[in-house]
Amino acid sequence: MQQSYLSANGIRLHYATQGSGPLMLFLHGFPEFWYSWRHQLEAFSHDYQTVALDMRGYNKSDKPPEKSAYAWTKLAKDVAETIQALGYEKCILVGHDWGGAIAWSFAYAYPEMLERLIVLNIPHPAKFAEGLRTPRQLLRSWYIALFQLPLLPELLLKANNYAAVRSIFRAQVINPNALTEADLDRLVAAAAQPGALTGMLNYYRNLSGSEGLFNQQWDVLRIPTLMIWGENDAALGKELTYGTDQYVSDLMIRYIPNCSHWVQQDQPDTVNRLIEEWLAAD
Repeated sequence: MQQSYLSANGIRLHYATQGSGPLMLFLHGFPEFWYSWRHQLEAFSHDYQTVALDMRGYNKSDKPPEKSAYAWTKLAKDVAETIQALGYEKCILVGHDWGGAIAWSFAYAYPEMLERLIVLNIPHPAKFAEGLRTPRQLLRSWYIALFQLPLLPELLLKANNYAAVRSIFRAQVINPNALTEADLDRLVAAAAQPGALTGMLNYYRNLSGSEGLFNQQWDVLRIPTLMIWGENDAALGKELTYGTDQYVSDLMIRYIPNCSHWVQQDQPDTVNRLIEEWLAAD
């Protein structure tokens, strides 16, 4: 595995890569970094060039301090220019959590650059917005409002040597061997990079308003799409996946029991098998 940097959309992005062939690009979620895809980078490198980004605001990538730098349109453009900077015209795009939200957005903004779309434990934006109008999901998503506040969430996440960051993973992951102390140390070290907490929280701070992700019009997406869902997600209910076929014409959903929100780390072998089977079925 190699690590390097590229220039995209006026900033410098760090990434890890392995293998050669067509591009399979991985986008991580909050509060992770490229390392959350370590199992997939290796597994798919025999047939693809696998690339996992540190998203804008995370780990070793640039971290513009302004809230406006994290609008979903800019994040989607980061992906488009990353594909071009790597020397490709299109890719298979894989996104989890916030990376999945950006992957959905990218699919609508740049459909010509997508071969296939794979999203893990993140609903279609229209279904998420719909879900947030229900008391059950609103209660589960209490942190979204907290993370939009200025300063306070940074202080809470940083307190006691980033204890909350450790807890976000440790309290939810189901497979006891999924995350070692060394893995947690790496996740904390990424969050502790100067400017990283504000960068990652600025994704949430751009959710509201007329330009926010939940306030867009979503047509029917005609990209082959696989949705993988760990059924024991404490933050996002399985019911958010129901009715996704209203918005995606070529959709397959696969549920993984006894699996948390951190799906590709909690059950990496199952996730890899589901992706392999779906890609092979074409």
